[in-house]
Amino acid sequence: MATRYFIRLTDPERARGEDPDLAFRSQGAEGFAAELQEALRTPVLFERWRAKQDDPDEVDPSLGATDPAATVTGRDEHLDVWLEATTSLPGTLFKQRMRWLAGNQWSLTDVKSV
Repeated sequence: MATRYFIRLTDPERARGEDPDLAFRSQGAEGFAAELQEALRTPVLFERWRAKQDDPDEVDPSLGATDPAATVTGRDEHLDVWLEATTSLPGTLFKQRMRWLAGNQWSLTDVKSV
C-alpha cells in the first residue's frame, strides 16, 4: 500500500543535509521533487551513503529498498517549496532519505494512505 507525504521546505536555501555529497543541490520545487523522486526510486543516494560508512558491507541492505513507482511533485508557493511524495516505502526509510537530502530543514505537514 502506498502512502502520500506532504512536505514543506520553509527555507529552501537551507534545506540541505549535513553531507554535501548526499544533500539536495536544487534551488526550485521541480528540482527538489526530481532529486527526492530519484532517491526513492533508485539506490543511488543509499549507495553513496553506504560507501561512506566504516564497514559498508555490514550495512543492512534493507535500508536501500527502493520504490520504482514512487512519484514526487513540487510547487513553489511564496517563499516555500511544497513537495508531495507518493511511495510504498516505509515511513522510516522515507524520512531517512529526507534527512540525507534536507537535514532537519523540512516538515511533514500531512500523511495519507493511498
